Amino acid sequence: MKTRGTPLPAVARLVRPIVVAASFAAIAVGLTACGGVQIKPDSGLPKPLVATIPTRVGLVVPGDMRNFKHNETRWGVEWTVDLGDGHTHLMREVFKDTFDQVQEFKDLDEARAAPGLKAIFEPRIEQYSFVTARETGGRYYAVTIRYRINLYTPTGEKADSLTLTGYGNALAKGMSSGKPLEIASLAAMRDAAAKFLVQFPEQQAGERLAKNESIIVEQQSVTADAGGIDTVPIEETVDTTVPVAAPTVTPGASAPPAAAPPTPAPKAS
Repeated sequence: MKTRGTPLPAVARLVRPIVVAASFAAIAVGLTACGGVQIKPDSGLPKPLVATIPTRVGLVVPGDMRNFKHNETRWGVEWTVDLGDGHTHLMREVFKDTFDQVQEFKDLDEARAAPGLKAIFEPRIEQYSFVTARETGGRYYAVTIRYRINLYTPTGEKADSLTLTGYGNALAKGMSSGKPLEIASLAAMRDAAAKFLVQFPEQQAGERLAKNESIIVEQQSVTADAGGIDTVPIEETVDTTVPVAAPTVTPGASAPPAAAPPTPAPKAS
């Protein structure tokens, strides 16, 4: 199941108060002795202006997401982006803001044994990608994070799968290599969170849970959105304090190979 793309203004209206209030106090950024760049984006998500769905669900944050790190070498520089802790915090807050009651479990087996749940969610990071100031002529950094959120029945049967992509960018002027990448990463995380908060209640699963009905396996097969994603630069005129729409290539900028059209955020199949 893919998500229906919500027009940017609707998402921005929700995200703007979230972004303005967000704190970067918990962010850890550093440069290694050998010149590598290490960041650990982690930010709280202020209470959004949405009504919670009155039901009880389970949340499983798997080990590969809790420990997710993106490691990459470009031009002889080691880039390390530690997304595990930040996303564990983010998912807890997003689901607590979406549902009235959320119980966290260490794995799917533990969740399916719990009584009273109407659904079980298992979020994962599928891909993290970025471009740097060197690729945008010294102007900005841009980040794309692709997520998959598996949805299970209370007994642990896979009922559906949501795909979600967050975009973020930050101007590079006057900052070290780590800082703008950290800000762009946080913007991408908040963008994805806002899309889920806005769009999930409109999905078939969201409507069932709003009626306090258990998630069931529909007759149609679960959709799996195949294909990878690439990040391309975002125009620096965009306000970097709010999540942005799918990046567009800046004429004349040096960038990775052209990306396929961005995947819209979760739509019921």
